[in-house]
Amino acid sequence: MPLLTGAEPFRHEGGETAVLLCHGFTGSPQSLRPWAEHLAGQGLTVALPLLPGHGTRWEDLKVTGWQDWYAEVDRELRLLRDRCERVFVAGLSMGGALALRLAAKHGDAVSGVLVVNPANRVHGLAAHALPVLRHLVPATKGIGSDIARPLDRELGYDRVPLHAAHSLRTFLRLLDRELPQVTQPLLLLRSPQDHVVPPADSARILARISSTDVTEILLEQSYHVATLDYDAERIFQESTAFIGRLAPGAVKEPGLGKGLGKEGTTAGG
Repeated sequence: MPLLTGAEPFRHEGGETAVLLCHGFTGSPQSLRPWAEHLAGQGLTVALPLLPGHGTRWEDLKVTGWQDWYAEVDRELRLLRDRCERVFVAGLSMGGALALRLAAKHGDAVSGVLVVNPANRVHGLAAHALPVLRHLVPATKGIGSDIARPLDRELGYDRVPLHAAHSLRTFLRLLDRELPQVTQPLLLLRSPQDHVVPPADSARILARISSTDVTEILLEQSYHVATLDYDAERIFQESTAFIGRLAPGAVKEPGLGKGLGKEGTTAGG
């Protein structure tokens, strides 16, 4: 099945510090491409893969599961580790959850974690019924393009296959048990007005991880897909500053922004 225009993966060969970016559920690399291009412009090596079942048609997603999505980013991380001295993992929504599991599983092989509106649960009245409902209803309405800025659109599916949603729910429940294994420095950016992932998900993640170097930043002007929204530039600059602090000399022009709230605070698990 041909890829949707704009859904192509992105890769850039830069320096000895790399960033692996993970896109969200039913989305595509398009939602993170500006972020990836910014990081590449700072001299970093960047990988932004297309997750299996994404970027084509929603019917292709229903025959994949969390093991397929995680295996793809795990493979990319191993390739980057062979190539680079340091690797940071990052992601939006489910991509943030994938990044957190990479950190939990790979330990010191991951230098830091950057997540935007990370998911911790599948929400909605029917979430608990997914094990049965997925056999009765093939799909429900899409969750993409939750963006405050007019005319900006996320390239994603307009339908959510329930088999895949059930697999996502299984993955997030698994990850929640593994969050205490996350010890790396963490930059968490979240939108108070998010119509896909509520603030409770970020709060849960911060309460469960074992990291002691934690920065939480509020994206006041953006909705869920903040990487394409009003606060996109804030995300780019804060992530560059975060990486520059932890890997001195890795970026060309580290951002100078300051976080809000929990900068440097402990979130024990």
